[in-house]
Amino acid sequence: MKGMETLDRTLLSLERAADDLRRGCPAVVADDAAGLVLLPAELANTAALAAFDSIAADSFVMLTNNRAATLKVAGEDWAVVRLHRPTWMTAADIVAVADPTLDLSNPLKGPFQRINHADTATDRAAVKLVKWARLLPAVIAADVADAASFAAEHGLALVKADDVLAADYSQASALRQVASARVPLAGAENTRLVSFRPLAGGVEHIAIVIGDPGRRDPVLTRIHSECFTGDLLGSLKCDCGEQLRGAIKAIEQAGGGVLLYLAQEGRGIGLISKLKAYALQDQGYDTVDANTRLGFDVDERIFAPAAEMLKALGFRSVKLMTNNPNKVEGLAGFGITVTERVAHAFPTNPHNEGYLATKKSRTGHLL
Repeated sequence: MKGMETLDRTLLSLERAADDLRRGCPAVVADDAAGLVLLPAELANTAALAAFDSIAADSFVMLTNNRAATLKVAGEDWAVVRLHRPTWMTAADIVAVADPTLDLSNPLKGPFQRINHADTATDRAAVKLVKWARLLPAVIAADVADAASFAAEHGLALVKADDVLAADYSQASALRQVASARVPLAGAENTRLVSFRPLAGGVEHIAIVIGDPGRRDPVLTRIHSECFTGDLLGSLKCDCGEQLRGAIKAIEQAGGGVLLYLAQEGRGIGLISKLKAYALQDQGYDTVDANTRLGFDVDERIFAPAAEMLKALGFRSVKLMTNNPNKVEGLAGFGITVTERVAHAFPTNPHNEGYLATKKSRTGHLL
């Protein structure tokens, strides 16, 4: 019980820090005594930057190596790269460095100069924290010698680097069932929705349990990452809506199973960043290059939440409906046996045929 209370407090601290960052306020990440004070680059403006500079000396810009590579300043196999912040770099310039959708309308100044500083756990955690806040992975940062005293003096949220780096897995292990109700669906009337979230707060995931599947045999399962544009609006840029509705139909026809609806929009980068990725696709980049130009990994998702939800529902083995081998490996890595991969594909349309071709050729989907 004590360990769970500690985990809840840790997650609450992370949520508070992320909430401050989303509002354009600084936060502090610490590793032992020293740390970094950071401000999201995406939200930089003249007033916020002046306030940041009043408390932080010798600041710099920090990006993921993926974004730094597009600026021709990639690190030496570093995940995160520090850049000098020259005197000409205004708040608008910092935003443009972070956001590649502005490259055409605001040609980037430069050249940029990399600071030869191999990334540390604190560096990686600082960028991870803005990802956690569903912002672009770029920050303005400055070193602080005594992170705890600095945060207390300026009234800033303070989090530990190790806690940030483990946050996705910590949140998954803290998931608890919080509500359950029968919700008849079109084509699957005997359906129950079961919601999960960490007790300390955070995102909710939903298990859609169709029929009354047994717990002794492998259960037919679909892991579906939320897609506002495809699931709700019927976007033709992806096949998500068809996969969602098709999975519900297939599970009903099979006599029952589980669809796990995970709050991992845009392969884990969030809705706003996904729309930015779409804007880059309009410029000619495919779905992989769009994500990496934004500074993200090709796929930011983890499947630990799905595994924890299945265990909580009493399922330990599944027949998984997917064309993504990473989902099979992701479940197996967290204690769920995948006895069979069930193909789950739908016809292309003129708007998503390139997207699906990229998934096949570049991300290993079995289409």
